[in-house]
Order: sequence, then C-alpha cells, then structure tokens
Amino acid sequence: MATTAAGRSCMAVICNSKFLLTPPTFRRAVCNLRRRRYSAQAFRKPHAPNFGLLFDIDGVIVRGREVLPSSKEAISLLTDQNTGKFKVPCVFVTNAGNALRSAKAEQLSNWLGVPVSQDQVVMSHSPLKLFKQFHNKTVLVSGQGPVLQIAKNLGFTKVVTIENLKSTFPMLDMVDHTRRRREPGKYEKFFPKIEAIVLFGEPVRWETNLQLILDLLLTNGKPDTAPEYIPYPHIPLLACNMDLMWMAEACMPRFGHGCFLHCLEGLYHKITGRHIQYTALIGKPSEITYHHAEYVINQHAESLGLETPLHRLYAIGDNPETDIYGANLYNRYLRDKRFPTSRKQKMSQGKGGSGIMLSRGNGDGDPLYVLEDDCEVLDCADSIESILVLTGVYDKSRDYKQQGGDKHIFNHNHRDFTVDEDLKMPTFTVKNVLEAVKLVYEEEQFYS
Repeated sequence: MATTAAGRSCMAVICNSKFLLTPPTFRRAVCNLRRRRYSAQAFRKPHAPNFGLLFDIDGVIVRGREVLPSSKEAISLLTDQNTGKFKVPCVFVTNAGNALRSAKAEQLSNWLGVPVSQDQVVMSHSPLKLFKQFHNKTVLVSGQGPVLQIAKNLGFTKVVTIENLKSTFPMLDMVDHTRRRREPGKYEKFFPKIEAIVLFGEPVRWETNLQLILDLLLTNGKPDTAPEYIPYPHIPLLACNMDLMWMAEACMPRFGHGCFLHCLEGLYHKITGRHIQYTALIGKPSEITYHHAEYVINQHAESLGLETPLHRLYAIGDNPETDIYGANLYNRYLRDKRFPTSRKQKMSQGKGGSGIMLSRGNGDGDPLYVLEDDCEVLDCADSIESILVLTGVYDKSRDYKQQGGDKHIFNHNHRDFTVDEDLKMPTFTVKNVLEAVKLVYEEEQFYS
C-alpha cells in the first residue's frame, strides 16, 4: 500500500475515536487495511524525529505494580537497540504525587528494562517549583510518602507536615478514639502561622487530614484559638492531582486524590456555606502541567542532539477526564497562543509570552499568573494530539448511565474545570500503548 496522502488520511480515520461510531461492515473493511503495513520502502527514509511522546503511567504502562504486556515492546520501538537509550523524545507524565522523581524513574527503569532518567519524569507536583511566591512561606503539606523531601526539592523552605501539626495540637485529631489525647500540647502558642496549604495527593488517614486542613482554613492558619468569625477568602490552597479515580490491579477503578478533594470541598461548604477557593490546581488536566511537560520533553530532545522545539506532541493516556481532557485543553492553549483573540489571552502573552493563566477557585477573584523562569520560556509545539488506550480507567460501558431510558453523562472532572464533552474526545483511540506508538510512527512517517 503506497504512502499517499489519501492512505495516510485513511489511517487517521481508522484510528480516530469517531471510528467506533461507523457501521460494522465499514469497520471490518478498514480494520483489515489497518493491519497492513506500508510496503513502499522508498518512502521509509530515516530522519531525525521532530515529535515527542508524553506517556501516562498507571493504566498505560502498568496497572498497580503489574507491567502491562505491551509496554516493553512499545518502549523498545522508541529506543536504540544497540545502546538501549531513547532515540525519540519521551517523557512520563503522571498524576502520582507520593514519590520523588528519582524514585519514579528508577521504578520505570526496572519495569521497562531501559534506563529512564528523572529528567524524563513529570509528577503531579513538579510544576510547583514555578510557584516561587510560596517557597519562603510556612506551608502545610498533605499526602503520603516522603512529602517533606518532595517539598524541599521543589523549593519550599518552611515546611510543616500533618504529623508535625498533629503532635503540636493533639486535641484536634479526635475521630480515632484509640489515639485521643487528654492534654493539650505545650508549644501550641509558639507554633508558626500556616500561610498556605499544599495538597500533594491522597493521604492514608483521610479523617485526620480532613479535620486538620479544615481547622487551618477556618482559623486563618492558627488553630490554637477558635475564630470570632470564619475568614474568607481563606489562606491559599494549592492542590495537585485531581484524578477522581485511577486504575490499579483491581477490576474497577480506585479512589484518587480527586475523591479526597471532593470530601474536603463538601465539608467546607457544609460548615461555612461557602465554596473552597483553590489558588491553583496542578497536575493533569491543568495546562501548566502540560506546559511544564513540553519544556521537559524539549530538554530531553536536546540531550538526544535533536532540534527543538518539537513540532508535535502526542499524549497517551487511559483517562478521558484527565489525560485526554488535559491534552486537548493544552492544544487549545497552543492554538490561542498563536492566534490570541480574547482579552485574557492577550494579557497572558503581554507578560512576556511565558505566563500561564490559572483560574482561581470557583471563578471569583483575579486570575493567577505563574511567570516561569526565563529558562522555561519556549517556542511551543504546533499541536498536541491525544491518544486514548483501552487498558485502564476508560470503559465505554461507563460513559453513560441508563436511568429510565435517559442517558446521563458522567462527569468525573474536578469542580473548577468546564464540563466540555469535546475536550474528552481523543484524537485517536487504540487498544494499548504498543498500538499507540505504532500509530505515532505512521502519523509521523518515522522509520529508523
């Protein structure tokens, strides 16, 4: 089959998610075409890649700690068989926030059998290094794993953990009867005021974290004295990872940090009658995470001796609500950056072209701009294409809920993200990560 423009268009139709809606006879016909390889070797000229891949991890590479069958072969296509090193720029973008980048890179290396550098890993909390206005403030961090070391590595200098807070204010944590203390702490009055709260990911003991975080929001960061009134707006709150659910070894998705945030928001609203305001939401599907990932993958491309900026990115994920939504949202950002039409877009470009505008909370207040280091000012890609794999969270039977003959659309996005079904529609839908890599090679006409 010749590599004509029409043939390439046919491949795009075959892999496009809308293909699932075509008649069965047509699907069978084009599936047969898809199985064929391009045979015109004259068109398969090796060339340096000018594209990059952004991989989700859970549900794409692994499920829990089990490596998915297609993962190693997929990565082998992206590496040099002689050196074992990557020949195509690749970055792993995960919403996990309970580990250091170095630990995740080591884990990926062991799973995939190829060396993965920490410079190829973007965690949900990675963009927090850009939020320098908070680095010298006293911040409470919530999550699990080495949260103190994670915060220090990101640039935070005055870090308080939930354990620190609980030991200083032992009377606050009262849900578990076996851990109740009868006497207050000796140093409550000397404890520094918490100036901001950073949520890395879901904690282990939700009831403790929910209680203490609410105490700080209700007391303006000083939980030693009951307030005369509830301050509003409350102290800054930055949250990483909005995944409602994620896919592990179980047959159904498990609670993610988005569930914890939902609980926190519901309790705050029930107690105060007001909505929590997030200073920033970080991690997929936030644009700033994809912007940071683009910077990281261009750095990887340069380390491979390739020209930058890469002209096209491909985001491979298993969750339409985060991976696909976020990639498509960032694609809109790329388009709007090139053709600014609204006042807000022009304002963003007016700040040196390097500012990412983040919505704050439920839309109240002025937008928050994060101005990145000069080293992260970059010429952006032309586009980012989203690829959905069917090995994780997504299950078409969970797209709609049948109730009395009516179809109700599920919305697992975070509260502060617009409900936009178009953003959840992937550019391509494939069976697994191996098929995704093969598709990218066909789209880019890359053969080496």
